[in-house]
Amino acid sequence: MRTPRWLGSIVAVVYFFLHLPLLVLVVFSFNASRFSVEWSGFTLDWYRRILERSDILAGLRISLVVGIVSTALSTVLGTLLALGLARHRLRGRSALESLLYVPLVTPEIVVGISLLILFAALNIGLGVATIIIAHVAFSISFVTVVVLARLAGMDRHLEEAALILGADEWTTFFRVTLPQLLPGVLSGALLAFTLSFDDYVITSFVAGSGSSTLPVVVYGMVRRNIEPTVNAISTLVLVFTSILIYLADRLGRERRAR
Repeated sequence: MRTPRWLGSIVAVVYFFLHLPLLVLVVFSFNASRFSVEWSGFTLDWYRRILERSDILAGLRISLVVGIVSTALSTVLGTLLALGLARHRLRGRSALESLLYVPLVTPEIVVGISLLILFAALNIGLGVATIIIAHVAFSISFVTVVVLARLAGMDRHLEEAALILGADEWTTFFRVTLPQLLPGVLSGALLAFTLSFDDYVITSFVAGSGSSTLPVVVYGMVRRNIEPTVNAISTLVLVFTSILIYLADRLGRERRAR
């Protein structure tokens, strides 16, 4: 059935409306003027100045450390949780799966306040460790949902055949199950890293002095004064996260095709 032209026009207008602010941001990151509303020529100075800002580089370093560590932990725990829910008959499984979606729909400000209260009650000092714990807490659900979707489409006959032919459970898992799960696991990991790298609200509650991630640093810069360097940083983060989202989507498409 042929798509009506008016419907395609509406889709184009909606996409233009959604991405216009991002387009303006990218364009003005190359603006020579210090004032974002005035275009005075093309320049790459604001990108070069990023390398001169120690606070930005420190925030980037902390964001990468937090993102890598929290992604590794949430990917392992989320994959194991998905395997437990999918392969074992548990009492109250439907309730457990429902609880899995609670972190996905809970407002970030609620999650941030609850984690802050928890750390204060346990007398845990705020820092990089608490940021990692917080990011793992909200990333596990995303990884589990993605891996569960992959498990639902897997053929268990290959695992049964491996067991019948003499392979033990560990060999079957690493040689048969994990290779089939890998696209879903990688998609979940990329999604978890993207969420961790971009998070500001939850991080702002659980970050201590000297442990600000890049989004927190950028927000602090905007509060003081709006400078073109913020546009350059935002553009780089936009490009980086877009690549990660594209890779996660690509893996998902290949998984469905197979």
